[in-house]
Amino acid sequence: MDDAARGGNPVATCNVCPHFCRLAEGELGTCLARRCVGGRVVDDNYGRITSLALDPIEKKPLTRFMEGSMILSVGSYGCNMSCGFCQNSSISCASSDEVAWCEVSPSELVRLAKDAMPQGNVGLAFTYNEPLVGYEYVRDCARLAHDAGLVNVLVSNGMANPAPVGELLPLIDAANIDLKGFTQEFYDMAGGSLDCVMRTIEDFAHIPSCHLEVTTLVIPGLNDDPAEIDAAARWLASLDAGIVYHLTRFFPCHMFAGRHPTPVEDVYRLAEVARRHLPHVYVGNC
Repeated sequence: MDDAARGGNPVATCNVCPHFCRLAEGELGTCLARRCVGGRVVDDNYGRITSLALDPIEKKPLTRFMEGSMILSVGSYGCNMSCGFCQNSSISCASSDEVAWCEVSPSELVRLAKDAMPQGNVGLAFTYNEPLVGYEYVRDCARLAHDAGLVNVLVSNGMANPAPVGELLPLIDAANIDLKGFTQEFYDMAGGSLDCVMRTIEDFAHIPSCHLEVTTLVIPGLNDDPAEIDAAARWLASLDAGIVYHLTRFFPCHMFAGRHPTPVEDVYRLAEVARRHLPHVYVGNC
């Protein structure tokens, strides 16, 4: 927390992600989920659930972790990136007064997950919006889930600093991290940091107890260069050749509603490029 003041109000710095938002009292960060309260930045979306569904685990997507099981998926609101191609923009680009939500405590969420075990549920998946902007809720729920014998899944853009990621690493059993592109130019467009995301992927890859899968949404003309996919796959393989890599087809949405969908043949062609380095490469949305 800074001692400086802005407009007569105390100013706090949020340390969750590389934006390092400096916030006046009551102000929200870029993510719309963290707020300055009493001179410190707190998780404003803590326990505020906008989405809850029992999904096949393959939908996360996780193709090589507890195949055939179900997972209770939970989301809130807010995100610290600004992807024009966001598929969940109605909650990721929203603040608390722009979306319907209900309060669910960590103990209540774990109870719901346990109640769904007869339907094949194996745990909790933190997904839909960006979970790491509310990492405290993820942490508290994940601890209770482990105590109850449930697994924890994280689906994230990976845009978080080492400290919050480090708190979650021992609690996450499987993760799917977006590698949205493999150039900083692409991440500039999406409001993120490639170096930060690479570091997060590397951190998860080095945890033996966590299964890791990575996803790239292939968007025509933006990140569909075979050389870029080759470089991304080669880098992932340098971390762990067992990393599962998903290449998924883009469909027009949000601010990219006027674009064309990715040709199916392009996704399959890029998957073959990635298989030069990784044995477990899957295509999606085709």
